Amino acid sequence: MPNRPTPAQAWTSLLEGNDRFVRGEMQHPSQDAARRADVSTNQDPFAVVFGCSDSRVAAEIIFDRGLGDLFVVRTAGHVVDTTVIGSIEYGVDILHAPLVIVLGHDSCGAVGAAADALATGRMPSGFVRAVVDRVIPSIVALPDPTDEGAHDPTAPRLAPSAADLGREHVRHTVRMLQSYSAGLSTAVAEGRCAIVGLEYALAEGRVRLVEARGPIEA
Repeated sequence: MPNRPTPAQAWTSLLEGNDRFVRGEMQHPSQDAARRADVSTNQDPFAVVFGCSDSRVAAEIIFDRGLGDLFVVRTAGHVVDTTVIGSIEYGVDILHAPLVIVLGHDSCGAVGAAADALATGRMPSGFVRAVVDRVIPSIVALPDPTDEGAHDPTAPRLAPSAADLGREHVRHTVRMLQSYSAGLSTAVAEGRCAIVGLEYALAEGRVRLVEARGPIEA
């Protein structure tokens, strides 16, 4: 196994790539024919990225990376099931990636659909419902941003904003990965890996930290 970056080094590398993307000064590393040949028989990603399937949030682009750099898992609304956890465990336990990113974004359709289902009782049809079902537990217990209602039931209550709901879904996903996977929990406890939740701003292109478990400080 080659020398591995620490979780903090992997985190710094991703932030640097995202900063280049935001500035429009991408280097497009690991995207030439030589790199394609290098990784044709082996892969050595330095991070696992578990993100939403949204077409506007392509991990290799927004982090300015290339072939073999990132082990990417995507589902609508970054919803978790056993195959997702198994895929992430593969990236950490087998490929030895020192960093797991949970990548949410603003204006997420899955989060919006879950919020609408809670507010109206209407659920989408078909298997899209399965996506919404898995988002609802992340946001259903989000506390009210004001606590007037706790003291005065007649006081106006403000619903959590779409941004609040999206960030809470990212936090909940980070916690689920650490609590459901013994392998990830052990890797974090031993300092071999960190799990980081990010929110991506579609218009700006920048990622912002929402939740972190493990050593990401240099």
